[in-house]
Amino acid sequence: MDRLIDETEASVSVGVRQLCSREGTNGRAFDRGRDNLKHAAQIELGEELFRQIVESEGKAVLKASECEQLELDWSGGQCQAQTPQGLVTTRMYASADGVLVPTTTQREKDKRRATVKKWRKDTPRKKRGKLKRLPAVKKGSNQRYKQIYVTVFYDQSQEHRLVGVTRKEVQGLRHLLKRDAERAGLLDARERSGLVDGAVCLKSNLEVLPLQGITLDFYHFSGHVGQAAVETLGKDTPGSKQWLERVLHRARHEGYGPFFQELLEWRTPLRGGKRKAADALLGYVAPRQEMICYQECEAKGWDVGSGPMESMCGVTTDRIKGRGRRWDLDNAEALMALEALYQSTGLWDRYWSDAFHHRN
Repeated sequence: MDRLIDETEASVSVGVRQLCSREGTNGRAFDRGRDNLKHAAQIELGEELFRQIVESEGKAVLKASECEQLELDWSGGQCQAQTPQGLVTTRMYASADGVLVPTTTQREKDKRRATVKKWRKDTPRKKRGKLKRLPAVKKGSNQRYKQIYVTVFYDQSQEHRLVGVTRKEVQGLRHLLKRDAERAGLLDARERSGLVDGAVCLKSNLEVLPLQGITLDFYHFSGHVGQAAVETLGKDTPGSKQWLERVLHRARHEGYGPFFQELLEWRTPLRGGKRKAADALLGYVAPRQEMICYQECEAKGWDVGSGPMESMCGVTTDRIKGRGRRWDLDNAEALMALEALYQSTGLWDRYWSDAFHHRN
């Protein structure tokens, strides 16, 4: 890949690479992105070269981030917010989540290669001599879907944001969180909060950061409680709606203790499948007691929803997911890295202004 990056850099200008990266991530397919480039900038490239430019640029972005060549012009000390008492403070949020991306399996690659070989074999002998030798097959995935982690650091107004991606597993996620926390100057903010969707592994990874609290996203929390209400009290019944409203109010404004007591009283008369549904909810909230701290967050003026995280999971995978799309995992990560760069405050312009230095 380093050789490909060097060859691409030598033959294609920075401006063209930037346009290819923009169209390659905005378009629904590489051929459409190439057509957009042709119509908008009068630049005509082959589809394969266009794809190579986009994917190699994404890998260059990942390399530049890893080598700490992409510095931010802001930090947590500039992320101002207001307390409920009207005082000015500085506040940052940190969040992480995993997304599944469709990958090309080894079986699919073998099938494609067999089809190409058959076509070449059936090609008339006179034309066969002009065919280039087939390149080695890149190893395919052992599963149809693989996980890529997305992280985001942002302020109260979301004017400052740093987005990161990694296809590496838990250790890779921890490394990414630590690195980007330092880049964003997390410790410079006086108030530092974490938000996750409830996955225990995400909480344990966020615990490596100097956060003052980690909160369970209220939307995911409400979804679990609402599902239990449907399974025990019926869907859209007056009793179900009243119970759900009362229980969520207790959790949000009275604290975990009154909320959990309400659940115990609700569970007591239930039997059979309804009792199992109640036990499932209790089994979900009990290990997350420390994260169900909405009363404390409200007192500090902290968000309890992970909307910015969910949004970044959506935009970074918009180009990756779709009917018929399959990727080598490193190429999927590369395209997501380009979108993460664009979504990070100030980094897109900084990267391209310093593009010639990133490969050295």
